[in-house]
Amino acid sequence: MKLDKQYEEQVYAGVLGKIIGVYLGRPFEGWTYERIMQELGPINYYVNDKLKQPICVTDDDITGTFTFLRALRDFNYDKNITAKQIGQTWLNNLIEDRTILWWGGKGNSTEDTAYQNLKQGIHAPESGSIAMNGKTIAEQIGAQIFIDGWALVSPGNPEQAVRLAKEAGSVSHDGEAVYGAQMIAAMEALAFVEKDISKIINESKRFIPKDSIIFKLISDIQDWSGGNIDWEQAREKIAGKYGYDKYLGNCHMVPNHALIIMSLLFGDDDFQKTLMIVNTAGWDTDCNSGNVGCILGIKNGLEGLKTGPDFLSPINDTIYCPTAIGGETITDALTESYKIINTARNLEGQGDLIVKNGARYHFNLPESTQSWKVNDLDDNNPSTFISNTEYESDIGERALQIEFNDLSTGLSSECYVDTFFPEDLTNLNGLARERFFHYDFISCPIVYSGQKIKTQLISNSNKAININLFVKYWGENDKLIKINSDDFFFQNKESKEIEWDVPDTGSNPIAQIGISISSSEKSSGKLLINYLDISGEPKITFKKPEHIANPKRGVSHDTPFYGHMWKNNFVQAIDKWESRWKESFRITQNIGRGVVFTGNDKWKNYSVSSKLNFHLVKSGGVIARVQGLKRYYALEVTAENKLRIAKMYYELETLKEVDFNFEFFTDYNLTLQVDNNNIKGYLDGKLIIEADDTNNPLAFGGAGIVAEDGTMCTEEISIS
Repeated sequence: MKLDKQYEEQVYAGVLGKIIGVYLGRPFEGWTYERIMQELGPINYYVNDKLKQPICVTDDDITGTFTFLRALRDFNYDKNITAKQIGQTWLNNLIEDRTILWWGGKGNSTEDTAYQNLKQGIHAPESGSIAMNGKTIAEQIGAQIFIDGWALVSPGNPEQAVRLAKEAGSVSHDGEAVYGAQMIAAMEALAFVEKDISKIINESKRFIPKDSIIFKLISDIQDWSGGNIDWEQAREKIAGKYGYDKYLGNCHMVPNHALIIMSLLFGDDDFQKTLMIVNTAGWDTDCNSGNVGCILGIKNGLEGLKTGPDFLSPINDTIYCPTAIGGETITDALTESYKIINTARNLEGQGDLIVKNGARYHFNLPESTQSWKVNDLDDNNPSTFISNTEYESDIGERALQIEFNDLSTGLSSECYVDTFFPEDLTNLNGLARERFFHYDFISCPIVYSGQKIKTQLISNSNKAININLFVKYWGENDKLIKINSDDFFFQNKESKEIEWDVPDTGSNPIAQIGISISSSEKSSGKLLINYLDISGEPKITFKKPEHIANPKRGVSHDTPFYGHMWKNNFVQAIDKWESRWKESFRITQNIGRGVVFTGNDKWKNYSVSSKLNFHLVKSGGVIARVQGLKRYYALEVTAENKLRIAKMYYELETLKEVDFNFEFFTDYNLTLQVDNNNIKGYLDGKLIIEADDTNNPLAFGGAGIVAEDGTMCTEEISIS
């Protein structure tokens, strides 16, 4: 299949179908058919409000799908990627007990069992094998819930999708679980080029063993669908022959795979009906619904998502993907789609498709909003609406349209996008909060002080309007504080490219970027955002903000997030980082290497500096171009009296080292400078050590500090 605009739209529709399915099924995950019918009835639309839960949540089905596919990017887009390499990607992205997985313990959670094996040096596929973990643990559902991405990069190529699915699935699973994952991958790959769902299922069956349970259950359901029964009767047959009582474990592959096949065969190729069937049938609803939504999204495209009720507006493209790469947590369906599209292109040797010069927000496919929203609070104009629209330019075909009506003095229209911990999350209480934070929300901002915001805006209004760019950061008392740019005036039909250097926020993390539209006289019209980008490295010093005092014993704060927003700016893969010490950063890693860092893939050539004091460590220092827990550069001192430039590339490698008279409880001012492939290490402002890295060099990433086997502290970390 050509990797053309049609492919791009099918990927986007598949991603949207996946997240719609997950968000639809998540609030009643694990319920039986009987309970669903008694308490909710048929699931024809989102029920999160009825169950007092947020609609867009962190979820393993979503995060695992988009995270584990990063293995292809990290290993140079090798079509022959191995289970071992995908297992290394697990270790790079997972923070134990916090991100992506259900951390139920070894022997209880299949994925946790595999992770513990990987951590102990047992490589995939042995880490997930029946021989290592037993048949019951190895054949739970997890292999198929994370599998969609491998098919999305294999359009019309089920052979490739099935092979990749086996490598990915076998990190944690084996046997029937891997066959189920391969079946899903084959169906999704074929859905790009075949529109008959029965043919897709039939063709996909040839990729799994005929004597497998998965093959047999599919054949049974195909036979039942050809008879004179409805889906409820088919569900009863599945429960009788392949139900939960027939298979041990917490969430077995076989019963849930059966519901996926049933919904596809009884859903009349209708998105709403098919999702209604798979969700009303119960069991692992978010997983099953996510796979089904992805299959139909790919097959029927964006229009197929819109044949029933509006599934798109409530989710607004929103995806949260919290991992050890915190700069990719706040994301959206279009952004993830183009990561997939570019992975597919690189697999075919075509290189990245650079949309609108690589802008972070480009809106270049129909329906995309990239999670931009209207702020209808704070006395803003309630008559403000956003939508995706056609807009032909030299760099693209679409834009985000802000429609505003009846602007007047003191009444402005304001639209924004979250760039860090969303304000809505601080308002969650009770069950809603418990459900959202079931998986830890680890993130780093998309934008930092010292970077540049650039956008192209097009005005179409009946009067002149005034535009302000703005950022809002988490400040004192955990309230958002707004900083506006200078005024930019637009006449009707005027297009401008405008830039703004992001001001210093005093180490407080930026939570929003936005656009405010105002007028001195009554005005209505439209403003188009052709693109908005964030560029350059930051110029910022990270330290405890002035408004956060060291807490006093016995004194509590009014909000559960007080004093934590600045700290949440960092990925904290460390045993201890307590706030009660006078230093901004006093970190402890009891065993092995622990890191604290922030930043994202916009950070390329920069310096990171910190005056460090080591209490007791095997080694410690500053790190740059951090791409997870197993990919970064470090300038560090060691207890063996060495100063070294090291590279963590799944294993630690010393690029250069020199002798150094090291003492505990002594300040050392370290600076690590990265410039293309050149790495320099400075001690107290003097260049001491230098190395070049041309073997799988790390080209971008965040910055922070690392400690090995002990405690170290610093007052601040500076980026320039």
